Amino acid sequence: MAKYDLPGPRSAELLQMSQKYEGGATSRQQPFVWDTAQGCIITDVDGNEYIDWTSGVLVTNVGHCHPKHVEAIQKQVARLLCPYDFPTPERVTLAKRMVEITPDPLDACFMLTTGSEATEAAMRIAKRFTGNHEIISFYGGFHGRTVGAMSAAGKTGTKKQYGPVLTGHIQSPYAYCYRCPFDLTPDTCDFKCLRFLDNVVETSSTGQLAAAIVEPYQGGAGFIFPPEGWLKQLEAWCQEHEVLFILDEVQSSFGRTGKMFYAEHEDLHPNFMCIGKGIGSGMPTACLMTEKRIMEVFEPGELSSTTGGNPVSCAAAHAVLDIFEEEGLVENSAKIGEYMLGRLKKLEHESKYLGDARGRGLVMGLEFVADKETKEPSKEITWQVVEECAREGLCVGVVGFYGNVIRVAPPLVITEDLAEKSCDIMEKVVKGLE
Repeated sequence: MAKYDLPGPRSAELLQMSQKYEGGATSRQQPFVWDTAQGCIITDVDGNEYIDWTSGVLVTNVGHCHPKHVEAIQKQVARLLCPYDFPTPERVTLAKRMVEITPDPLDACFMLTTGSEATEAAMRIAKRFTGNHEIISFYGGFHGRTVGAMSAAGKTGTKKQYGPVLTGHIQSPYAYCYRCPFDLTPDTCDFKCLRFLDNVVETSSTGQLAAAIVEPYQGGAGFIFPPEGWLKQLEAWCQEHEVLFILDEVQSSFGRTGKMFYAEHEDLHPNFMCIGKGIGSGMPTACLMTEKRIMEVFEPGELSSTTGGNPVSCAAAHAVLDIFEEEGLVENSAKIGEYMLGRLKKLEHESKYLGDARGRGLVMGLEFVADKETKEPSKEITWQVVEECAREGLCVGVVGFYGNVIRVAPPLVITEDLAEKSCDIMEKVVKGLE
């Protein structure tokens, strides 16, 4: 297949219009404009096709425009759109399904619209329930772009130059093993970064700890996965210190890591689970799973969300759950993810610029460096790969502390054939750097 000459004429026109009227504050992306998408294939406004490794940024877990998903949305739009704060069959039955599939002790579901809303609600409710105000979070964490979520962030790009953040936020190192802040290795460190949490609390807390919030893997920081057992020890630390445990599964839930929820990998039982993105598979949907004993501190009407739990989003989420059950998407995520990570780890060993390939299920990060010995991050090489991938028909995006990690997160409906073709493209592009 011939390489695409990008941007095409229509994409170039729309990108110029975006720069003029949207202010240029959105993310830097590959030089084409999406027009349609089906399953794992995107078509741009000039007719070029791409295999999607972004899932629209970890959203369309059931694939773009899945017929059953589309049908459910269309039927609901024609029936009932948006009663504010009133129960509907769609909302109530979705809450029941969510309680049934999430781990104990989660027995209450609060429907919202975005992941940021879910993380904000978790922290706010934790403060109200405990009567304390301090929240522990981790370097590199990304929990949203609203003020409370931003205050818990450990990623400077989220809060840089926005002025003071909310008080009461304490941060500690995350297990970024490729770039360990203590210059240790996973086989000998004995989770030093987690043991360091006691030092952080001793020196920074006023004794008013309410909760700890953590991502099972850090998405915005570059798809960073902690070693097996790290999260379970954090959960135990929270229980020992009577601190509520908030697991931010906005990215990691709904099959993304080869389990319906990441919590299943380590038998985690959080007090809060924040869910978004994949639950609606393109429709703005989120929920906060928690415990009824915690929610009982509120009077009726104290918590609400203008469009949270609207019947269209709930109908979409029901369809997503049905598709997962009927098509075995969790199993497909584990199976195809194992194949793809194997291919990419092999490429890591063969390339002098791919420093680390890491992941679980169908979410992986490819960290590019100028030199493997020094691990010097390279934005330049990363974007060279991104742009060349686009010309070869592969849609990828960039994240990370240093802007040098390519995300690998295709829709969970990806086939073995498309997985192989897309890995072939990445391999060709990376080997072309030599």
